[in-house]
Amino acid sequence: MNVASGQGPIPRGDLVPSGIVGLLGTQGPTSRTEIAKGLGLSPATVTQVTKDLIARGLIEELESVPSKGGRPARLLGLVRDAGVALGAKVTADHVAVVTVELDGTVRSSTELQYDPAAPDAIERLGQILAKQVAELDDRLLGVGVGVPGAVDSQASGIVDAPTLGWQSAPVGPVLRSAIGTPVLVDNDVNTLAAAERLYGIGRAHSAYLVVTIGRGIGCGIVVDGGIYRGANGGAGEIGHIPVWSPGTEQPPCTCGSTGCLEAYIGAEGIARTARARKAIGPRGTLATLLRAATTGDVAAQQIFEEAGGMLGRALAGVIHTVDPEVVVLMGEGVDGWEFWQTGFEPSFRRSLLPARRAVPVMVEPWTEDQWARGAASLVLSSPFDSAGNGGEQSRLVRARLETR
Repeated sequence: MNVASGQGPIPRGDLVPSGIVGLLGTQGPTSRTEIAKGLGLSPATVTQVTKDLIARGLIEELESVPSKGGRPARLLGLVRDAGVALGAKVTADHVAVVTVELDGTVRSSTELQYDPAAPDAIERLGQILAKQVAELDDRLLGVGVGVPGAVDSQASGIVDAPTLGWQSAPVGPVLRSAIGTPVLVDNDVNTLAAAERLYGIGRAHSAYLVVTIGRGIGCGIVVDGGIYRGANGGAGEIGHIPVWSPGTEQPPCTCGSTGCLEAYIGAEGIARTARARKAIGPRGTLATLLRAATTGDVAAQQIFEEAGGMLGRALAGVIHTVDPEVVVLMGEGVDGWEFWQTGFEPSFRRSLLPARRAVPVMVEPWTEDQWARGAASLVLSSPFDSAGNGGEQSRLVRARLETR
């Protein structure tokens, strides 16, 4: 396995050119020798294919670097305007849309009002994205869509998202008909895991977790360089781990159950606790509580500390199940991580077996467009889709990449 990129060798045939483009997009300028090593290809194949990619304007030769004898090695890099992906993150009140270049650079971003509860919500989403596509001057490779729910597969895109009021919603088929381009759909946290695989921690690790804290609590699981989705696309729903104790109050969860982790430490759960303890007013929100904690309010800080402790205990169980190399924490909630951390670290480490207590936990700065950038990564990772997660949609993306 190519540990550096978190991927196995790219298969021969039509995946070779797009595999090379994908590698340059994830690792930046790279020599032909390193491309051959990274993708498990012969030097002759790399020379032949890169010559064709240069002729088609997808990649270009850059500066030379010293080599251990012989001529200096020439680096190859992407021509950044060779193609773009559109990424869309669907929320309960808006759609965030970004345009992303092959190397992961976000070229543009916007947010549009959206009501997922409307009777024609899926058709309306298609109209929104079709309008965004029509305004693009660049060659579009495809559209990636992230949703807060379970998706049966990236290729078909049938969605169950209780927070949006969607059950067996035909998101993929409707959007493909409306937009006329390849469309890949997945759980929004899985899209962040895909982005990490391309541009972040996944370039150095093949087994990791991406855990998000914010409105909900989610987890993207990467094993052997690929996203683990489970039998029905619902793997990683750690926010619905039951954590209540018999005899205690069991807060309701958006999934319809009670006593879920998310019901306690999701944004609304924490705010509910804070209102009950009068740490914030009856109309206060998580943002209100964070402001109080930042100004030194001990009661507010204690609520975050307790939430961190609960997250640490639950996440320890996931670590014992999956055994990742590293954990990445992301999401809106990391803005107040300094207050979560005081409860999280001791609880998390104490709950782990001795052999697991050193697992690194990395907290990444958060910006709102990361959700949509993650969705675009579904398209940009298609060159590495040797597992076939994207099915026919990934094949169509690769075809667009290779017909410049």
